[in-house]
Amino acid sequence: MTAAGLKSAERPALAGTVVMSRHILRRDRVRMAVWLASITLFLVYFMVALTTVFDAAALQGRAAVMRTPTGIIMGGPGFGLDHYTGPVAVANEGTVYLVLALSLMSIFHVVRHTRADEESGLAELVRASIVGRHATAISTMLTLAGNLLVIAVVSGLAMVAAGSDVPVVDSLAMTLGASAVALVFGAVALVACQVSAHARTAIGISLGLFGAAFVVQAAGNVRQHGGSPLSWLSPIAWAQQSRAFVDLRWWPMLLSVAATAIALWLAAALSSHRDFGAGLVHARPGRPAARSSLRSPLALAWLQQRGALFWSTLGLALMWFGTGTLMSTIDDMVADLVKENAAFGKLFGTDPAQFASAFIGTMALFLAICAAAYAIAMGQRARGEETSGRLETVLATPVSRLRWLGSQIAVSVGGTVVLLTLSMIALWLGAVSVGMTDPGFNDYLGLLISYLPAVVIFSGLTFALYGWVPRAIVASWLLLAFVFVVGMFGPLLNLPTWVQAISPLYWVPADVGTISWPDVAGLTAVAAALIAIGCAGFRSRDIQA
Repeated sequence: MTAAGLKSAERPALAGTVVMSRHILRRDRVRMAVWLASITLFLVYFMVALTTVFDAAALQGRAAVMRTPTGIIMGGPGFGLDHYTGPVAVANEGTVYLVLALSLMSIFHVVRHTRADEESGLAELVRASIVGRHATAISTMLTLAGNLLVIAVVSGLAMVAAGSDVPVVDSLAMTLGASAVALVFGAVALVACQVSAHARTAIGISLGLFGAAFVVQAAGNVRQHGGSPLSWLSPIAWAQQSRAFVDLRWWPMLLSVAATAIALWLAAALSSHRDFGAGLVHARPGRPAARSSLRSPLALAWLQQRGALFWSTLGLALMWFGTGTLMSTIDDMVADLVKENAAFGKLFGTDPAQFASAFIGTMALFLAICAAAYAIAMGQRARGEETSGRLETVLATPVSRLRWLGSQIAVSVGGTVVLLTLSMIALWLGAVSVGMTDPGFNDYLGLLISYLPAVVIFSGLTFALYGWVPRAIVASWLLLAFVFVVGMFGPLLNLPTWVQAISPLYWVPADVGTISWPDVAGLTAVAAALIAIGCAGFRSRDIQA
């Protein structure tokens, strides 16, 4: 009997791995190139800015910021703060974001080529040929590891070329350490794909575990300078503990290798105990007939997005409540730092009454960026409905295009508003729980009103791109990355005003509690115009299945 005639159970488990790897590389060659260019440019920009724009006094000011709870949470455990050079600042402040970007890439890559293909039926066609049971998973992990390795080497060498006297070994250690952690989360996503029968659920589980790892390392780093035993429970801390440009250590990467191996073994074991196309946790059977209240495009959009809204809101609310509890130590800590370092006073002011407001303003910016990311992700659900073919089925019923898209927009924008509102309330409750009543609730409410239309613009842009150029819908993430850079480093880098003004968040007043109603009205008009543009484009273009 030829190999093609073998039954599925009789084929070697890894048969066809090489062919599948080549297929994945060809299928994702553009996506991989975009990730490589984006991450390399980000690190090069970061290195150039911190080694050329900032002088020694400004770097010591940044080091003072990194000693605060806010700096520790958003940066790292604070290695090399006493002699804060440009490369040290890149490693200390950029490692978490590098790990985040690479981990998101890894999670989406794994889910797309495993669980998503099983759910859509593509994997069944592949398995009809000479492909073993584990070939797809192994080829997915191999291509992911290769992509991460290329990104690590290219971006590491690019930092060396961009900076001044940047050690090659330390630069590569930083990028390789972050890539190793990203591979861990890729393997975790593979485990989630065995548990869940749906790609969206697998992504949600993986992102939830990443969020938990972030909270654990942040809590551990805040407890003790340089990281406490608690922080070592998070893979993110393993990349930080390499201490690139300060006191280089390679052995923490071995933890990532071991964790990846364990996760792969678990995924293989679970895969052998489930039916192809199904998950270990079976989807709950629905009603034989839907209630009348569910027979509408709006109800369908709500059912599709309610899980993501619930878990995103719960996770972020808990994180921001914990962040609010740090308010009790802000005044004393910042006051001491201002006395020790005048550069820190330039960043947060010298008036003790303004320290808390400055902290809240910074946290509100991060909070808005998180809500904007949710807005983009939910807006892209419409694209997924179209490419999967489900939209074509819906439009075959008495449902108009605008009614369907309007339902998607309503649930996406409404969920974004709920997420932003509850996160802001959680931040306020965290501060109140430790006795910090100033700024008061009205100040937080002012921040919420100012940020809401700015965040909704991200939804508007996503739907505008979907309406006219659905293939370019991922460009919304580029705006988010630009907004993050401008929000964090725009004033420090002395960027031109017109460049900073491109960011919707630029138009939010810096003073906590201050509302600029003309700006609120302008941002609302822009968001509404983008949504209208998207609806007009979707109404006139062909549906792509």
